[in-house]
Amino acid sequence: MNVGDITAKWANLDSRRPALVDVPTGRRVSFGELERSVRRAANGLLGLGLRKGDRVAILSKNSIEYFETYYACARAGLIAQPLNWRLGVPELARILKDGEPGAFLTSTDFARECEALGDLVEIDHWLQYGPDSDESFERLKAGATDSAQSSRVGDDDPVLILYTGGTTGLSKGALHSHRTLYMGMLNQTVAERIVPSDVYMLTGQMFHIPVALAMNYMAHGCPVVLMNFEAKEALEIIQAERVSALLGITTMLNWMMAEEGFENYDLSSLRNIQYGGGPMPETVVKAALEAFPCTLIQGYGQTEGMTMTFLSQEDHRDAVAGNRPHRLNSCGREGFVTRVRVVDEQGVDVPRDGETPGEIVVRSEANMLGYWRKPELTAETIRDGWMWTGDVATWDEDSYVFIVDRAKDMIISGGENIYSTQVEAAIHQHPGVLEAAVIGVPDEEWGESVKAVVVMKPGETATEREIIEAARKHLASYQKPRTVDFVESLPKAPTGKILKRDLRDPYWKVRGRKV
Repeated sequence: MNVGDITAKWANLDSRRPALVDVPTGRRVSFGELERSVRRAANGLLGLGLRKGDRVAILSKNSIEYFETYYACARAGLIAQPLNWRLGVPELARILKDGEPGAFLTSTDFARECEALGDLVEIDHWLQYGPDSDESFERLKAGATDSAQSSRVGDDDPVLILYTGGTTGLSKGALHSHRTLYMGMLNQTVAERIVPSDVYMLTGQMFHIPVALAMNYMAHGCPVVLMNFEAKEALEIIQAERVSALLGITTMLNWMMAEEGFENYDLSSLRNIQYGGGPMPETVVKAALEAFPCTLIQGYGQTEGMTMTFLSQEDHRDAVAGNRPHRLNSCGREGFVTRVRVVDEQGVDVPRDGETPGEIVVRSEANMLGYWRKPELTAETIRDGWMWTGDVATWDEDSYVFIVDRAKDMIISGGENIYSTQVEAAIHQHPGVLEAAVIGVPDEEWGESVKAVVVMKPGETATEREIIEAARKHLASYQKPRTVDFVESLPKAPTGKILKRDLRDPYWKVRGRKV
């Protein structure tokens, strides 16, 4: 299996079939057109002297050229190294030095960053595309043949380094092969119930795992609509392109539902929305089920293992109907090609009582090969074939997993364990709250105390006392927030996960606590 063969398959079956719609540029390409570009890009990269296993770095927002490069690298046996364009130049330089790419592709949006990077890292070949570019990427393709590449690449050959969101520290490169991507895509196919008539909207960025979900739809011959997320535009695109499926990070769905005139958009084409990227409070899930005319599924995953558990369409429907409503607090059960357990520190399954916490461990062919150039960390994370996620959870007698917290996000106050996700769910009972993050801050008496950082919905206001009282109704006294900060937005990783580390850091620097 070779991920790069996706375009070849559909170019052969139906060359005129729509493949990509690039909303920012207005361009549309068919599978036949995309396949010709992929062949030329692959031959062009090999013509630079790159060899199997060499890396190609990409710094760009979502684009057709981005997909061309992904598929070309896969076809040629090269490893794509996408870069998070939200990072600063020093961190980008660190990642480039880590990957040592032989070629670097960028859009003209990042010309200034690339100029600075050129003084910090040594890369043999710099390629550019976009308005006012030097057209080096186009020249690379134009000067190459469109002959098919060798089929000696695939299966367990590495194809992609995805850098983690860095929610607990410096990002790490999760190395995936053709097989791990395909197995993760198979999990998604079963969970999302993809049909040939689907139109998929890619709301996430292509430097992270959502790109594999988009590739999966293309593997089924479905067109993918590219955008760079903004709530109003997303609603307009669903209406105009008759989008049927998307991955809506929790915060994205919140912003879409909060958009003025939401009820006036024609969203009838939607078939299914997958959400994830962090816990979604039960109140928000119910609001989304009422607001969007389609089924919902939840996916829990990590860069290292793609999506690992799913809360199905039926689980959502039954919960809203009053049958086991508590399951809306769950991230579901293990995926089609995934084994999931919840274990203690010795690796022994904790009781399936819905109460005893343990760490989620995963065994799957979708799991990464390991961390790029970090054998010790890989050995610590993957033990006897099981990947230790660092996520604390319980599970019930039917193997539904309930994430309690990231291990580092748990607050210990006066000897009591307080799980930030539980406090956040309680805060969301206040109808004016859009987003909330709960962290532990230093407390001379209790060790840590609970602080809430809250974003209100547009036009809504609340006082600190009102937020605390709203949470107190659903929590034990020791769990409620002691202080509340109101902010315009919360810091987020590329996945949409809230970066609680960034919120904690200022409070703990003096203490020297590992954050």
